[in-house]
Amino acid sequence: MALSRRRFLSLAATTAVGTGLASTLEAVYGQVASGKALQTAGFGPLVTDPQGVLDLPTGFQYQIFSRVGDRMSDGYPVPGKHDGMAAFAGPNNTTILIRNHELSPINVEPPVIAETDKMYDTLCTGGTTTLIVNSDRTLIKDFVSLAGTSRNCAGGPTPWGSWLSCEETVVTPAQNVPRAATNVNKPHGYVFEVPATATGPVNPVPLKAMGRFYHEAIAVDPRSGIIYLTEDLTDGRFYRFIPAQPGNLQAGGVLEALKIKDWPTLLTHSNFPLRQKFAVEWVRIDDPDPVEDTVRVQAYNKGAQQFTRGEGICYSNGEIYFTCTSGGSKGSGQIWRYLPGSTARDGGSIELFVESPGTEVMDFPDNLVMAPFGDLIICEDGSSGNDLLGITPAGKIYVLGRNALNRSEFAGACFSPDGQTLFVNIQDPGMTLAIWGPWQKKVS
Repeated sequence: MALSRRRFLSLAATTAVGTGLASTLEAVYGQVASGKALQTAGFGPLVTDPQGVLDLPTGFQYQIFSRVGDRMSDGYPVPGKHDGMAAFAGPNNTTILIRNHELSPINVEPPVIAETDKMYDTLCTGGTTTLIVNSDRTLIKDFVSLAGTSRNCAGGPTPWGSWLSCEETVVTPAQNVPRAATNVNKPHGYVFEVPATATGPVNPVPLKAMGRFYHEAIAVDPRSGIIYLTEDLTDGRFYRFIPAQPGNLQAGGVLEALKIKDWPTLLTHSNFPLRQKFAVEWVRIDDPDPVEDTVRVQAYNKGAQQFTRGEGICYSNGEIYFTCTSGGSKGSGQIWRYLPGSTARDGGSIELFVESPGTEVMDFPDNLVMAPFGDLIICEDGSSGNDLLGITPAGKIYVLGRNALNRSEFAGACFSPDGQTLFVNIQDPGMTLAIWGPWQKKVS
């Protein structure tokens, strides 16, 4: 059973069936969700924010810093389009945040700026900034740490203390148009590494062996050093990169794509059974850095599975979770769980962990992170208003926060090293928020 938004609102407005509506949703979905206002898990109902920015449960607070256009410590303005982000332990109980900016030459927001010799492509405006945040959640210092890249959407932290920033574009100089505002000097579609210890713009080195495609996000299995990658396209694939030298990604490695055994290649976006494990194998990408955008075509030709708009990904306790933003029978999102095998030769297994029954429950899940208390925290990127959602290990969905400012997406959710602060971005107008409160009071 699936309830459309119109049907949902119609029922909610009829007091005579209010109790029945809650019972129906709970029976169907395992929780009572939105308007996403009622819930049986999480931290309780949201309280309207008098500042009109972020609605949170009782007892929770937030603080805003690093807004687009603010002056940074290096003298440059804070770039726009805040996106993927990760948190690292810094000296003296500080937190180091490395944050993407999903900017391309056509955007009007302030660009990522650096000296020419520190830019991968002088025509491109994306990259990363690094923020040093004190234990009281105030900003100490911020600066550009990667420049000259394009559409830095998400990425992922590494166990060795760096951020892997991903370009969600495959634009090349061959596509340039005379006098166009989108031209580039170099091919794009790569991953770039930014150490958490960087004190300014790094030398931008594209990690070409990790593939040139519409990169979205990355998760590293610390046990093996294998890196898992998502691709944000309707016909995207799910990849892994086996480094020749774990921790030294410039040494190259092997790129592979996931193939589900005994399941049609094109059918993961609909009618896939929930919580049923399927064995997988991995097929090799022979040319990870093609001139044309053919990485996923190579994968398809070898039977690799289609995943509809793969986006956020995270590692937790031996498992890999990733989102398909518009996957599922309703086209409103899926969460997948991959369990690696004991060795790289053992393909492991995959299962559909959660599928949205409609936008009234989960609307385009994007970035995600595993909370210290064992729930997934999901950033929505829907078109009708966006929430921060929680998903329990049992698959119950609850609302943790709501963007009360506008319809912009949440992005870059990550927890401070001590687990007490959730950092997250609102992409437009770009701002970073620190959220804290009684995490210990969560109801399962």
